[in-house]
Amino acid sequence: MILSPFEWTIAKRYLLPGRSEAFIALVASISIGVVMLSVAMLVIVMSVMNGFRAELMDKIVGLNGHAIVQAYGGRLDDWQRVLEDVRSTPGVTAASPLIEQPLLVTFNGRVEGVLVRGNTQADIAKFSDKLRAGSLSALAPGAGKVMIGARLAQNLGARLGDVITIINPQGRSTPFGTMPRQVGYEVAAIFEVGIYDYDEKFVVMPIPDAQTLLLLGDQIGMIEVKVTDPDKVGPILAPVQRRLSGRAILSDWRQINSSLFEALQVERVAMAFALSFMVLVAAFNILSSLVMLVRAKTRDIAILRTMGATRRSLMKIFVTTGFTVGAIGTVAGLALGAIVLFFREGIVAGIGKLTGQDLWDPQVRFLSTVPARADPVEIALIVLLALVLSFLATLYPAWKAANTDPVEVLRYE
Repeated sequence: MILSPFEWTIAKRYLLPGRSEAFIALVASISIGVVMLSVAMLVIVMSVMNGFRAELMDKIVGLNGHAIVQAYGGRLDDWQRVLEDVRSTPGVTAASPLIEQPLLVTFNGRVEGVLVRGNTQADIAKFSDKLRAGSLSALAPGAGKVMIGARLAQNLGARLGDVITIINPQGRSTPFGTMPRQVGYEVAAIFEVGIYDYDEKFVVMPIPDAQTLLLLGDQIGMIEVKVTDPDKVGPILAPVQRRLSGRAILSDWRQINSSLFEALQVERVAMAFALSFMVLVAAFNILSSLVMLVRAKTRDIAILRTMGATRRSLMKIFVTTGFTVGAIGTVAGLALGAIVLFFREGIVAGIGKLTGQDLWDPQVRFLSTVPARADPVEIALIVLLALVLSFLATLYPAWKAANTDPVEVLRYE
């Protein structure tokens, strides 16, 4: 497919038609535009969906680990031994005790359902990059201080230094019945994970304080586990599951969030399949523009044939012309996709202002911002798809041009 100087000169002439051929130039420009938009749309949609999945996984796993070991009945007695057993399992990078219990919190007459989490000091320190206000150093065991999510603070109207009351319905028994346990805690820090449900529900405190609040004694509720490869969490923790059979249940991140990640995967595949048809439409545009070019240049083709141009040369000229249109559109589409992804937050905000609608409601989307993560392999496949379809679209018009009979064309000239 290497072009001779003669073939390249003719191809450039057809790529840049003169003023008398403005209509052909317009059709070629439309073809470039369609390829550009189709490639850009595929890049944008796939990158946003990849970013959405990656951000959800990073933030969910960042708080909950790759798997949870939870005792039947919600209380793990000999948790220190189980913890050491889990940590010694090959493939496990970290394991830490955790208490998690849904309760109620009140402040100034407002009541919210929350998820109280008891974390180790090491796990609390991991919130440092998510801290919006306050200090993590104040969250010491026995200090009576907690950290709450930014959305929860907004819903309660609570600020740093305010005292919120957490209600545990499983209080101590009295002659008058079971009295709910109400404990006041000072808000020492406010965090924002970026996942709406977490920022709206979580109340984090040291494990000893959570044990006191829930009357657990020295017991905990579960152990969170992180492994080397999240996609192989099942095989890695299979020995742990066998050893704890009948005493505790092991759930990995896919089981805990199965409906969410399965829906994302199905939507991702469906969107990729549907948007691929846009590239096919772009290829048909290239085909139609080349057919028009061949029809308009029939006399020129006949003259070239009489001057000694071979069928192979004409095939190469028109394949190069059409493929170049597809390549220019593909490169322009990649550039447009990169620009849109870079300014995605401003674009979403601008469209929201113009339409008066909140296009990215965190309560619906789970994340507070529009994520994006470009996958080089997917980008390469999109480029390959666009170039292959562009090449295939050139074959028929190029074959028609190569098989033009100069005698029939020039008979009446």
